[in-house]
Amino acid sequence: MSDKKRALKGGEFLIKDADYTQVFIPEEFDEEQQMIAQSCRDFVEQRVLPNIDEIDNHNLDLLKSLMKEAGELGLLGISVPEEYDGFGQNFVTTMRATEEVGKGFSFAVAYSAHTGIGTLPILYFGNKEQKQKYLPKLATGEYIGAYALTEPEAGSDANAGKTRAVLSEDGKYYILNGSKMWITNAGMADLFIVYAKIEDDKNLSAFIVERDTPGFKIGQEEEKMGIRGSSTRQIFFEDAKIPVENLLGERNKGFKIALYILNLGRIKLAGATVGAAKAAINYTVDYAKQRKQFGTYISNFGAIKHKLAEMVIRTFVNESLTYRASQNIEDEEAALIEEGTDKDRASIEAIRQYAIEASIAKVFGSEALDYVVDEAVQIHGGMGYSAEMMVERAYRDSRINRIFEGTNEINRLVIVGELLKRGMKGEYDLLTPAKEVAKELLGIPDFGSGSEGYFEKKHKLVKNFKKSILMVAGAALQKFGQAFQEEEEVIMNIADMLMYTYAVESTLLRVEKLSQMYDEQKLAIYKDILDVYSFDTAWRMYKIGVDTVNAFAKGDEQQGMLMGMKRFTKVDPTNTKDARRRIADKLIEDGYYNF
Repeated sequence: MSDKKRALKGGEFLIKDADYTQVFIPEEFDEEQQMIAQSCRDFVEQRVLPNIDEIDNHNLDLLKSLMKEAGELGLLGISVPEEYDGFGQNFVTTMRATEEVGKGFSFAVAYSAHTGIGTLPILYFGNKEQKQKYLPKLATGEYIGAYALTEPEAGSDANAGKTRAVLSEDGKYYILNGSKMWITNAGMADLFIVYAKIEDDKNLSAFIVERDTPGFKIGQEEEKMGIRGSSTRQIFFEDAKIPVENLLGERNKGFKIALYILNLGRIKLAGATVGAAKAAINYTVDYAKQRKQFGTYISNFGAIKHKLAEMVIRTFVNESLTYRASQNIEDEEAALIEEGTDKDRASIEAIRQYAIEASIAKVFGSEALDYVVDEAVQIHGGMGYSAEMMVERAYRDSRINRIFEGTNEINRLVIVGELLKRGMKGEYDLLTPAKEVAKELLGIPDFGSGSEGYFEKKHKLVKNFKKSILMVAGAALQKFGQAFQEEEEVIMNIADMLMYTYAVESTLLRVEKLSQMYDEQKLAIYKDILDVYSFDTAWRMYKIGVDTVNAFAKGDEQQGMLMGMKRFTKVDPTNTKDARRRIADKLIEDGYYNF
C-alpha cells in the first residue's frame, strides 16, 4: 500500500491538509457496488415500504420473515466472508447497502442491528469454531442477531454494568445473572452478544447467548416514540448457563470489543442517515410540487426553496464526510493486511484508527437528518403531522439516532478526548502547530493577494478553521490543565469546531475531485453547495469560537484571541439566497434528490 493511501491517520486532518486524490466520493461507486445498492433499494421499495404500517404495529412474524427474505437474497451477509456463506464485500460496499436500507424506517434498525452489532463481534473476535457455527446462520437469516450492552444503571458508562458471570464448579458453564435493556431485535433474535463481568473482574467480558438458553428470559415490547416496528425489550438472566466455549474473545476484554463495535456502529449509523435523508427529501419535493396555495405550487415560494436547498446541502455534506471516512477505514485495513496483519485484526485496528471520524459522522449525520425531517414536516404543513404521511414517521424515527451508539454528547467528548489522547501518546504532534498559530497571532495578517483560484481560496479558509481550533483548544488546555476534562461546555464547542471543519473539508475535496470529472456547467451546482455551506460554517465557527474564548480568557489574552477568531473565520461575501434557489430549482426540476 502506498504512503499516498495512508497520508492521514485518524484525527490528523486537524494538522495536515488532505488532497482530493486521497478521498473517495460517491460518484466513484463501481458497477458491482451499484448493483448491490439496487438490490437493497428494490427490496426496501417492494417488500418493506408496502408493509411498513403492519411492521410498526409490532407484527414480529412479518418483520422476521422479511429479515429472512433479505438473508436469502444475500443482503444480510454483504460483509461476511464467502467461506461463511456471505458476499465478502469491502467496507465501502457495506456502507452503500446500509445507506439504501436506511430508507426502510423500523426495518432499517432491525437490519443494521443484525448485520452490524449482532454479527460483526463474532466475525472480528470469534474463534474458528464460533465463526463456523454462527456466521453462516447469521449471513443467511436463519438466525437473527442482537446486542446486549445497556443496563438500567449502565448506559453511557457501559463498563459499570452489574450483570455477573460465575464459572460453574465443573468448569463447563458460566452462570449468568442480571438484566439488559433497550435490546434491539430482542423479540425475534435467536442469538445475543451479551456483556457481563466475570466474578470480580474490572472489565466486561462478552458472551454468545442463544435464545433457548435455560434461565434466559425476554420481557415485553417497549412502546417507543419512533422506530415502533423495531423490537425493543429487556432481557433477564436467572442462573442462565452459558457454555464456556461461548465466551467471545478473551476474558476481561469485552469492554474493548464493545468500544470497537460502537465505533463501527457509529459510522454505519451515519450511512443510514444519508439514505433516510434522501428519502425524506424525495417525499417532500414531491409534495411541494403537488400542493397549491395562493394559486401556485408551494415549490415556487422562496421560503420553501430555502428549506429544500438546506435539506439538500446538509445531506450532501453528510454523504461526503461519511464516505470519506469509510474509504479511510477500508484503505487502512488493506494496508495492514498487506503488511501481514490478520484480516480480522486489521479490520478492528482500522476502525479504531478512525474512531474520531466515526464519532464525527455519527453526530453530524444524526443532526443533519433531524434537521431534514423537521423541515420535511414543516413543508407538508398540517399533513406533515398526520400519520398518513411518510414524513410523520420519518420525524419520529429520526430522533433516536442522537441517542443510539452513544449519545451525541458522549460522542462529542470522544472526539476531543481521543484527539488529545493520541497527541499525548505521540501518535502526532499537536503542540508544534498550536505554538505556530499562537506565534502567527502576533504577526501581520495575511489576507492573500486576491489572485487565488476558487479552490485555493476554499483550502485557505479550511486551513484557517483549523488554526482557530488549535488556538482555542491550545489556550483552553493551558488554562485548565488537568481540570480540562471537567469543562464539558468548552469541550463540546471544540468538538463542534472539529466536526464542522471536517465537514467543510470533506465537501471541498469532493467538489474539487468532481472538477476533474465534470465540465464547469455541471460543476456549478456543486460549487453552490460548497459556497453556501462554507460561508455558513465560517459564521458558526466564529460564534462557537467566541463563546469558547469568553468562557476562560480575560484581558489582553481574550482580546487577542477574539481578533484571531475574526481573522481565521474571515470569508468572502456570498449570495446564499441565489445559490440556494439554484439548488432548490434543480431538486424541483428533477423531482428527487439527484446530487
